[in-house]
Amino acid sequence: MTSVSVGNDAPGRGPDVVPPRERGATRIADRVVAKVAAQAAREAVGPLPPEAARPHATIVVRPHSSHRSSGGTPVEAAHISVHLELGYPADIGPRCHAVRRHVTERVGALVGMEVPEVAVRVERLHPTAAHGVAHGRTR
Repeated sequence: MTSVSVGNDAPGRGPDVVPPRERGATRIADRVVAKVAAQAAREAVGPLPPEAARPHATIVVRPHSSHRSSGGTPVEAAHISVHLELGYPADIGPRCHAVRRHVTERVGALVGMEVPEVAVRVERLHPTAAHGVAHGRTR
């Protein structure tokens, strides 16, 4: 039996390892990041009244100056603005905080970007059926 060796590979290492800065980079489209952020907002908000529009997000992606990847390139950061409608009455502050936290976590986990800012804009409040019935009116 003959042993064949190819190249100058050191034991335990694979074939020639390419340094990170020469491997290239994966670029994720801004609209994909926006879709991930909108989906995360929908997950955080939970069920909405039937007449409410689905949450949507707009983003601005720019290099994050204080962080660099192992290859020396700037890490991209997503600055996200989420627009949503909520049922009323609701505790708006905690719901917006939950949306911010969940969007930050999901975009970071799924897209690999830092999210230094998530602005939540509540565009409309919808009275829930129980609230309208209890007070005998709706607008």
